[in-house]
Amino acid sequence: MDDKLYRVEDELLKQLGGKFVNIDSPDKRNDLVTATAKGIEPSLSQEDIDTIIKDINDIGPIAEYITSEKVEDVMINNTKSIFVYDTEEGQKRLDFSFKEKDELERFVRKLKLYATNEAAKGNILDVHMPNGSRANIVSSPLGYDVTVRNFKRNPLSIIDLINFGTIDYNIASRLWLYMDGFKVRPANLLLGGMPASGKTTMLNALFSFMRPEQRVITIEETYELDTSMLENCVNLETSEDMPMVDLVKNALRMRPDMIVIGEVRGAEANDMITAMNIGKIAMGTIHASSSRDIINRLQHSPMEVPKDIISVIDALVVSSQVYEKGVPHRKVVQISELAGMETQILLSDLYKFDYKTHKAAPILPSVTYRDALSAVIGVPPPDILAEENVRAMLLAQMNKMGTRDIKGISEAVRDYYDKPDETLKKFGLAQLQPIVRL
Repeated sequence: MDDKLYRVEDELLKQLGGKFVNIDSPDKRNDLVTATAKGIEPSLSQEDIDTIIKDINDIGPIAEYITSEKVEDVMINNTKSIFVYDTEEGQKRLDFSFKEKDELERFVRKLKLYATNEAAKGNILDVHMPNGSRANIVSSPLGYDVTVRNFKRNPLSIIDLINFGTIDYNIASRLWLYMDGFKVRPANLLLGGMPASGKTTMLNALFSFMRPEQRVITIEETYELDTSMLENCVNLETSEDMPMVDLVKNALRMRPDMIVIGEVRGAEANDMITAMNIGKIAMGTIHASSSRDIINRLQHSPMEVPKDIISVIDALVVSSQVYEKGVPHRKVVQISELAGMETQILLSDLYKFDYKTHKAAPILPSVTYRDALSAVIGVPPPDILAEENVRAMLLAQMNKMGTRDIKGISEAVRDYYDKPDETLKKFGLAQLQPIVRL
């Protein structure tokens, strides 16, 4: 690119910062670039403009990494280094970096095209990139530090998680029961884990178990959840004038069947628990290393949820990165149900990860949630556990017959809700019968 085009592009990036955020069509973005470029330099030819368009869409050597299904994060440490987190190899340093601050700044200004107009002027911002990735940009004295989080084009399904060893069929069928609650009483659920432990991945996978008629409100600081399979869903994102706590309160006015909070971290925890307490079903993720750690985080600053209402949560699921032969694997390491309160919140562990066998070993069958369901729907508790076994076998048959993607699983689950006998027969399980029919 010659000096004239470089200067035009430089001015164009200044003028269009944040202007792409609400333009989904590439053609419309190109039209805006063309009009702006012509305004800056009327003598530009179409070939010149095409060169500029190609360059502003070029994000350099990291392009291959933000489109890779194996790479979860790209971490640009100003001009010092670039690391990626590879799902197979873990964290590794790349053999190149941005050599000059000017080169890095130009890269960042290309990303800022997709920031909101207000955020594009700040020193910390999140950007939704056109390929679906999210870039977090922080300005520092050394330049910029950029972290790009990739999101899978085809999110992992519950059966993918089984095949990866994150969970087994019994855990999956228990989670199915939590999400469904036989239509009458889904579970209030929190998914805990430390950063990069797979909380959001698990939450996405669980959406396959939701009933199609459920009205779902998701609330996130930055869009990460894939709700494309949900028919009656509203996706909300926080901003400076719409903080998380306000959106959670407002969600109660939107006739929700379920409120999903991308990450519970502050005062909104009280509103989430209040929603649960008045009969709304809520779920979300939270940074914590164990079930007890989740309870402690809820009770203390900045959440400060009163202890006597925490027990409206039904179950806690904790994920973690576990290293096997030096390679990180994500595992569900604990599932607990809340069993009331004495001097502290009582927890009943259903599963706990065994670091010797590298499997989640069952400890106790569900009692608290099972009995709550039993009372609500008038079905003996053993029948509820028997239904879990039927669903575990159905998931196994889905896997065996190649129904493994989120769309296919969601459709099979909905068929099971509507026509359970026909669905079992379709998957070669005609000898089974659904134990609980509602």
